[in-house]
Amino acid sequence: MTRREAREAAFALLFDNTFSDDGMAAVIESAEESDLLQVDDFALRLANGAADRQEELDGRIETAAHKWSMQRISRVALAIMRLALYEILYEEEIPTSVSINEAVELAKKYGCDEEATFVNGVLGGIVKAQS
Repeated sequence: MTRREAREAAFALLFDNTFSDDGMAAVIESAEESDLLQVDDFALRLANGAADRQEELDGRIETAAHKWSMQRISRVALAIMRLALYEILYEEEIPTSVSINEAVELAKKYGCDEEATFVNGVLGGIVKAQS
């Protein structure tokens, strides 16, 4: 599985988790049992890491998403930004530009055109603010 495929799997897990009250472990178990989603160790690390730090990640996203409440942000964009922001903050071997680019590509694939721009702007703002 390529890193891009693993990110896509991690995104799917994070997205599914937005509909579940049972937590990421239950979402992962369900995905593995159904064989609808292939996950590797990298995908699991990203999904679990982002889920474990969701409150922190959401706080940063909310601060950077000027004039947007968390309720206005689509579940697709939110899952993508959580994933990318987790990578940016905690996966030191992955360049920030790669994390942002992959997030934009996921937003283009699973969201609408405006979401790709929104995701890029929010993540770019967070990165710029921490420099």
